Amino acid sequence: MSETRLFAPALTPDELDAYCRRIGWDGDRRADAATLRGVHLAHSLAIPFENLDPLRGTAPSLDLADLMAKLVRDGRRGGYCYEHNTLFAAVLEALGFRVTLLTARVVLGARRFEDRPRTHMALLVEVPGDSRPYLADVGFGATGALLEPVPLTAGVQFHGAGRRHRLVHAPHRGPLELWVLEAQVHRASEGAARNEGDGWQAQYAFTLDPFERPDFEVINWHIATNPRSPFSSRAYVQRVTPDRQLLLDGPLLTETHADGTVKQRELTGETEARRILDEQFGIAVPDGTRLLP
Repeated sequence: MSETRLFAPALTPDELDAYCRRIGWDGDRRADAATLRGVHLAHSLAIPFENLDPLRGTAPSLDLADLMAKLVRDGRRGGYCYEHNTLFAAVLEALGFRVTLLTARVVLGARRFEDRPRTHMALLVEVPGDSRPYLADVGFGATGALLEPVPLTAGVQFHGAGRRHRLVHAPHRGPLELWVLEAQVHRASEGAARNEGDGWQAQYAFTLDPFERPDFEVINWHIATNPRSPFSSRAYVQRVTPDRQLLLDGPLLTETHADGTVKQRELTGETEARRILDEQFGIAVPDGTRLLP
């Protein structure tokens, strides 16, 4: 694999302590697979996905000090993929892992993978003593997101924190192998339990060519400020707990339980949306933010 790519200033010991308190991690801080899985899951359950800064017309800062202030020390905010994974990569580096930044095409609902630009950030993590790198991603705001990292191995099903994933190869025109993260999808209707084996759904596609911090500064600004971006036009907020996932997409609130039961309802207005984000997502909405179209 490639040499370590230092893309941001390293976390100080005090910052690493603050991060571990934020996610509730009191386990080992060794660079091994068990720690990687544990910290990944703890982060996913502790820090919500949200796009409130783009809704206010602001591109979120990817400076590590700003990420620490917003996602860690504030305690009542989250972020979207570039924020989550930039912070998480710095944490992994501080723990002794080697990290490469990747870009991916989000292909949910796409007819062709090539129709989607590379706008998602994911991480390739090397564990000392382990011949297999891992795909890690704490910033994918979808029900098919990884809650634990998966080894970069094609055609094998991985079960992590109640979710099932696999990595497959797909044909494409480039010289590098195209990897696709797939999640097992259970098409349960509201109030109905899911049926096992409903099928696999492609989440995003990526190659292993490394990207650098300046690349994500450009992508981040584009996604946050482009008027055609979904993240600049409507609220998209997700929180995962051990037994359910909450998703606010515009006015639609979706609650998906561990048994596959899905409940949905439309929020009635800004006041209710702010209350729901406060009480159920643990997010303090900044003044001047308009949540609903």
